[in-house]
Amino acid sequence: MCLSNATKRKFERSAWVATILLAALCAGGQSVPAKAKVDAKSAAAASELDWWKNAVIYEIYPRSFQDTNGDGIGDLNGITARLDYLKELGVDAIWLTPVYPSPQVDFGYDISDYRNIDPQYGTLADFDRLVAEAGKRHIRIIMDMVMNHTSDQHPWFLASRSSRDNPYRDWYVWRDGKGQTATGKGQPPNNWQSLFGHSAWQWDDKTRQYYYHKFYIQQPDLNWRNPAVHRAFEDIVGFWLERGVGGFRFDAITTLFEDPNLTDEGVVLDKNGKPVINAYGDPQLDGSKTDNQPGLHQVVAEMRATADKFASTRFPGTRALIGETYLPNIGELKTMYGTPQHPEFELPMDTQVAFINKLDVAGFRARLVDAESRLGVNTPLLLFDNHDNPRIDARYGDGLHDTAIQRVISTILLASRGAALVYYGDEIGMKTTPPSRKADVKDPIGITGWPKEKGRDGERTPMQWNDTANAGFTTGKPWLPVPPNADTINVRAEQSNPASLLAWYKALIQLKKTVPAFARGSNVMLDTENTKVLSWLRQAPGAPRVVVTVNFTAQPQTVDLAAAGSGIAPEKLKTLLKSPGAADPASLHHIALGPYGVYIGQML
Repeated sequence: MCLSNATKRKFERSAWVATILLAALCAGGQSVPAKAKVDAKSAAAASELDWWKNAVIYEIYPRSFQDTNGDGIGDLNGITARLDYLKELGVDAIWLTPVYPSPQVDFGYDISDYRNIDPQYGTLADFDRLVAEAGKRHIRIIMDMVMNHTSDQHPWFLASRSSRDNPYRDWYVWRDGKGQTATGKGQPPNNWQSLFGHSAWQWDDKTRQYYYHKFYIQQPDLNWRNPAVHRAFEDIVGFWLERGVGGFRFDAITTLFEDPNLTDEGVVLDKNGKPVINAYGDPQLDGSKTDNQPGLHQVVAEMRATADKFASTRFPGTRALIGETYLPNIGELKTMYGTPQHPEFELPMDTQVAFINKLDVAGFRARLVDAESRLGVNTPLLLFDNHDNPRIDARYGDGLHDTAIQRVISTILLASRGAALVYYGDEIGMKTTPPSRKADVKDPIGITGWPKEKGRDGERTPMQWNDTANAGFTTGKPWLPVPPNADTINVRAEQSNPASLLAWYKALIQLKKTVPAFARGSNVMLDTENTKVLSWLRQAPGAPRVVVTVNFTAQPQTVDLAAAGSGIAPEKLKTLLKSPGAADPASLHHIALGPYGVYIGQML
């Protein structure tokens, strides 16, 4: 007899092979042979191990997603309350920016306790409930793991700065100043700078040394040359794995180590040989002594080994590790996957594609080819947005065709091979809304760098759920103002509009999950001399091929994807998705695209 609906649901989101097998066996009321049951079960198990390879990961900035207690700050219960929305969207995992106890100088990235939840966001019981409820919807929770630094209020650092001979002294990076005397502090040990402005060295009067901080003064860097630090974080990672998390995103991971000789970094010069000055008024440095230093890969491999222990014990499936990997080229990115003997990240972020920051067909084509051809068997993780950068509209929009341009960007993100990272609110077209006055800035880097650097408040505004007060985010005063466009750009308005950006995201994600060429196929670029339209083919053995073509201009364009020399026969097409109002093409020879138009079709 055919499998029951309850049993079928167990295979939801399993490998597409298992889905097709079960459907075929159920047709006509056939019984399921024992071998078929085993095959389907094996495919489902394999899918659990490889869930991240075609995953849609949704980043949530918890302060800004949903408030349930009226204090104006989003919380864990708010995320739990919105899980059905995320399931409907098609999300496989949620990446939470830090929710640990923190003084909130850097809104959670200054951690004072790695084994608890900040009361602003809830309790450990609330967290456990979120993990459980998300699991019922086949959604994993990914924690942010900040290992480069702690808060200056963390017990480790309080002990470290208490005296030079404290056992925790060597957990952080302490040095004498240049020219330091018995009564004078001298100068900082070298020219290294904080990414958030000015010297990366802070003088401590009590113990009369400088400590190093790559980020804020209140975020002292840990000393990863100390084996005790390694052991501490292996235990912390294990603590959250025991609570059932689906993995971690490792923050600022390439900054763990610094040059032990404290050599000055090079100053970046302009074309006239003069120092480039950054938004904080400092000479821009090249990062050569404080980023991507020896020792990094050993640490990542250790964390991967810790996570892999849980893949076959208490919880099913892989615990995926994501790296915040701002690296200069695809070769450096490839090293972050590790080797078969010493694997590292499953998904280091491909920021090569993410931050081109202009609609340049040749640039996108080259970097997508890199992701396809130069990472070997590894899976790319594509993204275009996060909590540290202006949203898509500010980097790619023109103010007139923003929604159409967001369809273009989302298509590149979700119709290319690999996993995809979506930032909350991008699916409805939320816009960057920075403060207009310094007095309104909450982000310390905006306070330090104003007006050249306005900070990151503009991309962290509350999620726009509906057109009621505060966009349905809170009944209190929101921690950041709700943008005025929430009256029209909100989830409720777009849920009822089949031509909305939200409907587009849902359709794209559905294709990513259900079309075999998308779920497991390769990318092959088409029409490669075209400078106005980006086109590619998705193909997988034994599956119908799919073409994707996107117009990067405000003028209508027409493409011939079966032109002489393309290697593609002029087959007919079945439309899978197209821009609103576009016509179906008769064949690959003539696909008409409107301004910033998109077409996705399956070859027949």
